[in-house]
Amino acid sequence: MKAIILAAGRGERMRPLTDTCPKPLLPLRGKPLIAWHMEALARGGVREVVINTAWLEEQLVTALGDGARFGLAIRWSLEGRDHGGALETAGGLKKALPLLQLAGDEPFWYVAADVFAPDFRFDDAAAALQPGQLAHLWLVPNPPQHPSGDFGLAEGRVGVGADGARFTWSGIGLFRPGFVHELMGELPVGTKARLRPYLDAAIAQGRLGGQLWHGTWADVGTPERLRALDAGAA
Repeated sequence: MKAIILAAGRGERMRPLTDTCPKPLLPLRGKPLIAWHMEALARGGVREVVINTAWLEEQLVTALGDGARFGLAIRWSLEGRDHGGALETAGGLKKALPLLQLAGDEPFWYVAADVFAPDFRFDDAAAALQPGQLAHLWLVPNPPQHPSGDFGLAEGRVGVGADGARFTWSGIGLFRPGFVHELMGELPVGTKARLRPYLDAAIAQGRLGGQLWHGTWADVGTPERLRALDAGAA
């Protein structure tokens, strides 16, 4: 399988750490944050990865190169060079999709570079996407900084849960190219756009699957959270 890692953000909440270092390269437990994803993807059988970049993107390209030391082949979606800045989540996905070089309806992993999920098993999870679904999201219990969550979950579908409970998207999902072709077809390449409206469109069609995941996970959103994780706090 193939994957896209979203790594273009400025990391405003992580300043001043990200003033001179792109957020995905910030060290966590002895290695860059993005390296945890690279290693987990490789363990899960992924061999080709597209990484989108914008802020200080040359540092990412220099640090990770062609991906060979991770057992991966990296292709780069350079939003800073091509568009002058980050295209946000949907815009970044739309630009990067052709670089994935997918075969037909081949699904691909979508991974946010700024989360920490060291024990996520990409190989075990690859069968989660059901026929007719455009994507499948892994949700986690709401962290203290996001108590209201993002989505409900009922009978394997993301939407409104029967009990009204909501959970937080982990930043990890399995997508079909049809998600982009069908829902984002009119979005011009190079346009800034957020992913949430397109996820909501998939929910409205009943085509967004999901499940609750209880593994180690954290949104590395502030210097304080990074320090806590580096010290060993889950």
